[in-house]
Amino acid sequence: MSKTSSMGRGMMAILAVGARHASGHAGGTVADVAGLLDKDRSQVSRSLKGAQQAGFLTRSEQREYSLDWSILADAQLVTEQRLKTNGLTALEGLAAETSEACFLGVLSGNSTVTIAEQVPASANLVGSWLGRPYPAYCSDAGQALLWDASDEEVRKILESVDFAKHGPNTPVSVDDFLERLRAARERGYSIVDEEAEPGLYSLAAPIRDFKGEVTAALQIVGPKSRLEPQRESLAVALHSWSEWLETTAGGRAGPTEGLPGSVGNS
Repeated sequence: MSKTSSMGRGMMAILAVGARHASGHAGGTVADVAGLLDKDRSQVSRSLKGAQQAGFLTRSEQREYSLDWSILADAQLVTEQRLKTNGLTALEGLAAETSEACFLGVLSGNSTVTIAEQVPASANLVGSWLGRPYPAYCSDAGQALLWDASDEEVRKILESVDFAKHGPNTPVSVDDFLERLRAARERGYSIVDEEAEPGLYSLAAPIRDFKGEVTAALQIVGPKSRLEPQRESLAVALHSWSEWLETTAGGRAGPTEGLPGSVGNS
């Protein structure tokens, strides 16, 4: 029997246990999983024991196998650490390429919070946004951070928000925000055009973790008079660096592998 076949059977057994969890069960016995997969019980038993020994599953006194959630927790911690360290590399690269202020933001309730920034002197922006919350409905990162959220989820997040006017183009309602979010998805990146404050313009893209969930947003922020005319070239740089950060934060490449503009990167 090939190693690949054994690995494939092990993954099928793990996924079957996960399916049991998803349907409301605490786990599954050998018989449960064998029935779900329509496979021989002895073969399934070996696959489950192998997955347990590898640390993917645990086994209760009732002989039920369940997912070992500590693996996902460890992976999440690694992702968060990579987001911080590689996020700085992405910000430095994006700022150097665009000569504009670049930020990395996360969602906190119905606000966005900047967790890292790179502001070159040429950007002429005063002060720091680190740790400062800003309303998600009009912030530079808001649309990107809610990129994959359903309309219902967005409405839930913004249900208690008073859509106060921060700039001439601030969204006036949830429906207004959702319309802009849909346009951003079609475009491939968000544009916040004088929504956060007069004269301010930004582009942002979502960053996903190893689970495929949006965990952060990479942003380019500056005066509208300077950014809007070069929007397309800024969008290319944003896409390149967001793709690199998403790959490294998700654990699919080394910390410098495939750096935009580096040797071997097209």
